[in-house]
Amino acid sequence: MAMRMSSLFLRTLRENPADAEVPSHQLLVRAGYIRRVSPGIYTWLPLGLKVLRRVERIVRDEMDAIGAQELLFPALLPREPYETSGRWTEYGDGVFRLQDRKGDDYLLGPTHEEMFTLAVKDLYSSYKDLPLSIYQIQTKYRDEARPRAGILRGREFVMKDSYSFDLDEAGLDKSYQLHRDAYVRIFDRLGFHYVIVQAMAGAMGGSKSEEFLATAENGEDTYVRCANCGYAANVEAVRVPVPDAVDASGVPAAHVEDTPDTPTIDTLVAHLEHSFPRADGRSWTAADTLKNVVVMLVHPDGTREPLAIGLPGDREVDEKRLGAQVEPASVEAFDEKDFARYPTLTKGYIGPGALGSERSSGIRYLLDPRVVEGTAWVTGADEHGRHVLDLVAGRDFTADGTIEAADVREGDACPSCGHGLESARGIEMGHIFQLGTKYAEALDLKVLDENGKLRTVVMGSYGVGVSRAVACVAEGNHDELGLVWPRELSPADVHVVATGKDEEVHRYAEELTRALESEGVEVLLDDRRQASPGVKFKDAELIGVPTIVVVGRGLAEGKVEVKDRRSGERREVATDDAVREVLAEVGRA
Repeated sequence: MAMRMSSLFLRTLRENPADAEVPSHQLLVRAGYIRRVSPGIYTWLPLGLKVLRRVERIVRDEMDAIGAQELLFPALLPREPYETSGRWTEYGDGVFRLQDRKGDDYLLGPTHEEMFTLAVKDLYSSYKDLPLSIYQIQTKYRDEARPRAGILRGREFVMKDSYSFDLDEAGLDKSYQLHRDAYVRIFDRLGFHYVIVQAMAGAMGGSKSEEFLATAENGEDTYVRCANCGYAANVEAVRVPVPDAVDASGVPAAHVEDTPDTPTIDTLVAHLEHSFPRADGRSWTAADTLKNVVVMLVHPDGTREPLAIGLPGDREVDEKRLGAQVEPASVEAFDEKDFARYPTLTKGYIGPGALGSERSSGIRYLLDPRVVEGTAWVTGADEHGRHVLDLVAGRDFTADGTIEAADVREGDACPSCGHGLESARGIEMGHIFQLGTKYAEALDLKVLDENGKLRTVVMGSYGVGVSRAVACVAEGNHDELGLVWPRELSPADVHVVATGKDEEVHRYAEELTRALESEGVEVLLDDRRQASPGVKFKDAELIGVPTIVVVGRGLAEGKVEVKDRRSGERREVATDDAVREVLAEVGRA
């Protein structure tokens, strides 16, 4: 049955919602695909639900094609499996927790690694049962601190998560590649430009990890790519090329100097340039200074741990890169109360002398990989108004380790070939992981091998943001008038618009709709009698069905107008040829 605008549960809006900042959010609400219930929670209206189901169908097609089997777990999950894996605590405030009337703890599932692992443990016990890939398409829940961008980052969302189970790493490699190839086909069919980048596994755990990012100027993920060698990575996963150690035999002994009123890198560089001209004749720069940034880590159990990061003064700590390195802990600013607890730290003049697990502050100290042995620095002397010059790494100070937390910039050296990196932004649409044995070990998933010995199963995890895909496609498929759906995702194949109040116009529009439906074409018919042609045209552009057929004044001359929504191209066709022409337009000829 055709969807009829006269009875369709739909209201379009001419103005953008006040809380909508990105195009997909604005247009999906204005065109009547979704409606906000509360921050991060949306109702799928009939048109939106059709698009969502089409995304699900594409994902299901490609997962079934690689032999994966679909199942469905509950969203309400008991505490015990997550307690066993450690994630009940690791997730912290990121999940919705609740208790039943007996006081037993539950959560609304954010991901289902534990459930998949236990299901396989329950049913399989032999190597002959493997390899296995199983998946579900289900609603997930995460307590986002700042839900934003409509359904791009919500608290409730639909996701496809699949898991592979193999006897060894070689089997995992094959399963991983099967899923990777399936993802390429999925995203090719969804109709947006994307890149595959190296990524961090995060709280999921595991080793090898890649993200599928839809390119978008307003995307929340930054990635870098190398035009020379093809390297691409999410900024959290970029590894800084480590320079060779430097011969510091000619560097004089470290010396502390008065540097009044220099609590920032800029003021310090200006003072150095004025009071301590360099012997080599060049100017001082921020890159000659060692910046020491102290943050507070908050672990899932509530434990607070200060962490100091030493990095070149021309770099900033990237919150996302730092967060990825210290998960599952969260990062907070080191405030005045914290400084009061650590009196050996002199704000604005913190140096390596006070930092380190074995030093006076007891604060763990990690260095940027660029701070290699033999490099000389100007840094805080742990006294107000004083800095130390010619402080050499390895000779004069050491740290507890290294950390990849400095910002990644356009032009930085590619880790693979050394050429300059380019940066861009994208929206995470898929993430695949080689989990290894993390969850199998935690939940004791083992099978007997061909020799009768117990072997821990090796797992992979593969996610696709199904509801997010709807917004992501909208981000890349719209113009100033509204949405422009790819044909495979559109809520209908054809939008038939009957203009005016002439009975013959409406009669023919109904006739054309029935003829198209008999050929398997899905039709959205604007049969509203009270709406003006202008309103109908604007709604058709806003809703974004790829083919629009206008039945109006031309009918008196035996013609209707066929418009391609994406190109804007219009052409008149004879009514006798209309069905054939439209079938050709929608690829059903």
